[in-house]
Amino acid sequence: MRPLECGHPRARTIPLPLPTDPLFYALAVPAVLISAIAKGGFAGASGNVLVPLMALAIPAPQAAAIGLLLLCAMDLSGLRAWWGQWDRREMRVLIPGGLCGVVLGALLFGLLSPRAIMGLIGVITLCFLAFRAWAGRRGLPPPSPHSVPRGFLAATAAGVTSTLAHAGGPPLQMYLLPRRLPRAAFAATNLAFFGLLNYVKLVPYAALGMFDASVLLTAALLLPLCPAGVYLGVWLQRRLSDQLFYRIVQAALLLTGVKLVWDGFFA
Repeated sequence: MRPLECGHPRARTIPLPLPTDPLFYALAVPAVLISAIAKGGFAGASGNVLVPLMALAIPAPQAAAIGLLLLCAMDLSGLRAWWGQWDRREMRVLIPGGLCGVVLGALLFGLLSPRAIMGLIGVITLCFLAFRAWAGRRGLPPPSPHSVPRGFLAATAAGVTSTLAHAGGPPLQMYLLPRRLPRAAFAATNLAFFGLLNYVKLVPYAALGMFDASVLLTAALLLPLCPAGVYLGVWLQRRLSDQLFYRIVQAALLLTGVKLVWDGFFA
């Protein structure tokens, strides 16, 4: 794959054959599996590795477009496994906020640098985890109460960052993780929220001309990995204790935050 015709974010991709570089597949295969496992039960917290890893071998716009198609496929498998287990009260707040965020993200696509957005998300994520670690030294804090304003703002931020960089997990977890929902509800709420957003994001991505033949063929080639990884994630999640489950989610957020800071400010 070669870069876009010009540097502008709205430039259309050039139809090209499948990538032949072995490095791409060495990065893409584990990235898809890790992301699918995360979709299957670990709240999508590590799903952000999908685009950054592929972007090491192909231009970032193509990686984002391929990643979106694969995420949509993962969402179908994940929703089948977790159907109806999401927290309905939270979803009534999160969905309107997330849709507002997608609209804002689409409007900002040509105005803000995706790298700057990624770096900012990483800083916020690490600050959030530092605060949680500090609070945890005084004992496990009680669950945070349901909050319409905080939930809506977190979902809006997640919609914006998900549209710009497929990095919506950290903003949403800043609201949902302190809520300490039952782990099935936690995983299902994340999956249903981002599943809806990913399908809505197909509209602006298509309008920007990001789905050329090369992107579609590459996504189809990697597609069989999606359901396998999702069901492996479901299997693993149901065999972990609540404490270990939340530690894994926080560890995934830490890795995601460090990766975003590096990609945004130093890469």
